[in-house]
Amino acid sequence: MTKRIIAYCRLKPFHLDQLRQRFHVDYFETLQSTDDPGFREALGQAHGLVGSSLVISPALLDHAPHLKAIATVSVGYDNYPVEALTRRGILLCNTPDVLTETTADTGFLLIMATARRAIELADLVKRGDWTTSIGEAHFGTDVHGKTLGMIGFGRIGAGVARRGALGFGMRVLYACSSPKPELERELGAVRCELDELLAQADFVCVTVPLTPATTHLIGKREFGLMKPSAIFVNIARGKVVDESALIAALEMGEIHAAGLDVFEQEPLSPESPLPHMTNVVALPHVGSATHETRDAMAQRAVDNITLALEGERPLSLVNEAAWGSLTP
Repeated sequence: MTKRIIAYCRLKPFHLDQLRQRFHVDYFETLQSTDDPGFREALGQAHGLVGSSLVISPALLDHAPHLKAIATVSVGYDNYPVEALTRRGILLCNTPDVLTETTADTGFLLIMATARRAIELADLVKRGDWTTSIGEAHFGTDVHGKTLGMIGFGRIGAGVARRGALGFGMRVLYACSSPKPELERELGAVRCELDELLAQADFVCVTVPLTPATTHLIGKREFGLMKPSAIFVNIARGKVVDESALIAALEMGEIHAAGLDVFEQEPLSPESPLPHMTNVVALPHVGSATHETRDAMAQRAVDNITLALEGERPLSLVNEAAWGSLTP
């Protein structure tokens, strides 16, 4: 029997063809909700899912009795109920590694753009307000030689730190649940407690995954520990940060500026003050958004779901405990 897959994200014809050579594919290019009647009907017969963005709830799994594997086109998997999937023997696969360098590029872009006020000053030129030599009122701050504090020191965090230490001579501090001796040797990084990092860092960059333990990890207390000159960068998940506390810290001058690629609610509400603040660089969650990287992420998802449904170990498996539950 030919297994059935639901693909609920934009895939290039090349990737769809790969799937269709092996499986029956129900393709929802612009699915907005899992309540969609066509999606629900297909879900009842699906053996695999390939997609991103939409929340897959434990209750939704009751409508998918044949489901064996999910391949998310992302590295983060907070939209998926990992424990419920594991109990049911459903494999969850993600796409680490292929987006590491691109997302680290985005993190350092935000560091540079906020420090040198790039967006604000580019807008000044666009408006035709550059009528005299730039003076102190428009000066930025140096990045080279400063202290970079990494909250989270996995692949992406290490990528940002590598750019800072090796490219800009930055001193690197990191707060992480486990020591990283290889990175300490490579980058001269120093592990410390979060409070110490916040007090010392000129740039604070967040790259932790979103979990119950990291939800609102950074809030009013943490912003109060930072230097008034500190620049805060978030390329993790919006809910890692208490956004109202961030706004207050920026408005009251508790921190100098922020570079943000993620927000508590996405897309960001037009009513949010953040994109209107001159000391904020706000991007629309584009950490991995290059042609090359998104193609590589889609390919990894295609490879993961193909391997999983053919009884082989996926390349990137989130819930190891579920491995072995599939039959070819």
